[in-house]
Amino acid sequence: MAEDFPGDATFRALDEDGHDASPLSESEQRRVALQNILDAWDEALGEGVDADILATTAIFAALSDMVEAYGEEPVADMAKGLADRVRQGEFTLNRTMN
Repeated sequence: MAEDFPGDATFRALDEDGHDASPLSESEQRRVALQNILDAWDEALGEGVDADILATTAIFAALSDMVEAYGEEPVADMAKGLADRVRQGEFTLNRTMN
């Protein structure tokens, strides 16, 4: 059947582990990344790690990785804007809109 051939829109290349090897869009990458982080978060909580320790460790890991990739000044400049973004509710989940 024609749908069994690589030219068919339903065919997706798989890597050696059987995972979809097609490039992900940026929004798909964000969704997958967030889901993986939330899964790891839940696992750590289940192992007895306090949420505040987990949160500060996650922030440390993220900032450390960004500093390594971009340098201290660009990351510091980005971090300057975080307070306003927090106050505007950008990081508030399940927010009630008035």
